[in-house]
Amino acid sequence: MLNQMCAELAEVGRTAVASGLVQASGGNLSARLDERTFVVTGAGTWLDRLTRDDFAVVDLDGNVLSPDTKPSSEWKLHQRAYLRRPDVTAVVHVHPQHAVLLSVLRRDIRLLTLDHAYYVKSIGYTEFHPNGSVELAETAAEQLAQHNCVIMRHHGCTTVGDSIGMAYRRAMNLEEAATATYRSLLLGDNTATFPVEHFDRLHHA
Repeated sequence: MLNQMCAELAEVGRTAVASGLVQASGGNLSARLDERTFVVTGAGTWLDRLTRDDFAVVDLDGNVLSPDTKPSSEWKLHQRAYLRRPDVTAVVHVHPQHAVLLSVLRRDIRLLTLDHAYYVKSIGYTEFHPNGSVELAETAAEQLAQHNCVIMRHHGCTTVGDSIGMAYRRAMNLEEAATATYRSLLLGDNTATFPVEHFDRLHHA
């Protein structure tokens, strides 16, 4: 199970870098192993070069169970997400440019397509806190209690899901929604969004 999850996360890492969602050693990924432990990318690892040895195992009390691999400095972000959301089995933290830019400019990201409405649904925001800090982890987890996608201003985004694939789909659709919003603003539009009546049916069917 551990090796399979590491392989899935490594594939997400390669795709995320190739898609421009993150660069170099930015970002981190994790997946829940069981009710008390999760696997997370190691400190300083490049997401497009991940091997099995680049992952650490941490429990929900913050104990590192893999002595040979130090977890990402953002491990507390993942830990708090799992504590707040027992339904979540994967966490993706990347640095999407358009999503971060719009959040810094205090521009709401609008959901324009069916995929945006279905996968993103709603977006939470936090103010800037230093990476790896308890404040960042706690404020993001507070927003994750209500949203599956959270943007940390001046930093990046965190998305969660009941699978590694779902968490990553949400990250991709969040950035696509941000890019579409950015382009619509360049065209002079400030109001276009997915039809509210269909949005409600989509999530309450």
